[in-house]
Amino acid sequence: MEPMVTEPQVLRAGEPDDGRVQSATSPAPVRTVSKSPTRIALARLRRDRIAMICAAICAVYVLIAIFAPLLAGLEGQNASDLHQNLIDEFGFPTIGSTGEHWFGVEPRLGRDLFARWVYGARPSLIVAVAVTTITTIIGVVVGLVAGFSGGWVDRVLSWLIDLVLSLPYLLFAIASSAVLVAIFGGAGGAGSEDVAQIRFVSLICVLSFFGWASLARLVRGQVLSLREREFVAAAKVLGIPTRQVLFKELLPNLVAPIVVSVSLALPGYVVAEAGLTVLGAGLIEPTPSWGLTISAATTYYRADPLYLWLPVLGITILVLALSLLGDAVRDAFDPRTRR
Repeated sequence: MEPMVTEPQVLRAGEPDDGRVQSATSPAPVRTVSKSPTRIALARLRRDRIAMICAAICAVYVLIAIFAPLLAGLEGQNASDLHQNLIDEFGFPTIGSTGEHWFGVEPRLGRDLFARWVYGARPSLIVAVAVTTITTIIGVVVGLVAGFSGGWVDRVLSWLIDLVLSLPYLLFAIASSAVLVAIFGGAGGAGSEDVAQIRFVSLICVLSFFGWASLARLVRGQVLSLREREFVAAAKVLGIPTRQVLFKELLPNLVAPIVVSVSLALPGYVVAEAGLTVLGAGLIEPTPSWGLTISAATTYYRADPLYLWLPVLGITILVLALSLLGDAVRDAFDPRTRR
C-alpha cells in the first residue's frame, strides 16, 4: 500500500503555533489601516493642484517677507534711503527700471520701489498672522466655555459676542487708532518711529477685538451639539476634569471648522490692513507698507503707473492665493464635496 502524500505546511514568521498550520498557497490576511478625518482631508488637499500652487505662492510671499533685507541687498538699496538726485523739480523720477533700481524710484522722495515692495510684505503678513492667531485662540476658548457651560455663563458670553458683532467695525477702527496713539504716544512727545510702532500694535489690537466673535459663535454652536454626545457623557461620569473634557474630548472634534475659519480669515486681514492704511487708520510712515504705497501712489498713477500697480498686484496675488487655498481647505474638510 502506497503511503499518502501530504502537502507541505509552512508557518509564517512571528505567527503563534497554535496547531492551525496554514498552507503555503493560502492568501495572507489583509490588514486595513483606518485614517482619521484630518489625515483624509490632508490627503485630499495634497491631490488638489490649485491648492498646492496657491500654497507655493503663499510660501514665496513668506520667504520674501523673511528675507526682505537680503533681497534688497542684492539690488544694493534700502527701503528708507532717499535719492533726491533722481527726482526732478516737479517730484517725478528721472529714471525708470535700471540695474541699481529694478522697479525705479518713488516720486517725490526717491526711495527705491523694489526695496519698498519686498519690505511691504512684512507688515501685511505679520498683521494677518498675528490677528488670526489671537482671534482663533480667543474665539475657540470663549466658544468652548460658552457652549459647554450653559446657564448664566453662556448667556453672558453670548451677550458679549452679540455686542462685539453689532458694533460698527469701520468707525471704531478709525477712532480707536487715534485714541490709542493719544494714550500711549503722549502729548506729541513720541517720535515718528515710536508713533508708527504704536499704530502697528493698535491695528493688531483693533482687528483682534472685532475678529474673535464670529469664530466664538461658530464654536459655541458646534459645542452645543457635541456636549450631548455619548463620549462627553461618559467623560462626565468618569469624573474627568472640565478642562480635559474641553481640550481633549471636544476640541479634536472642532478641528475642521477651526481650520476652515483660519484659512478664510488670513486673506481678510491682509485686505483689512491695507484698507485701513489707505483710509489713514492703519500704518504710517516710516513703516514700509503696501497700503501706504497705494495711498501715496494715487496722486501719481498717471505719470508713474508702476508706482501704484506694484503694491496692488502684490496684495491681489496674495489675497487670491490665500482665498483659493482657503476654499480648497474647506472642501477638503467637508466630506460632502468632491473636487
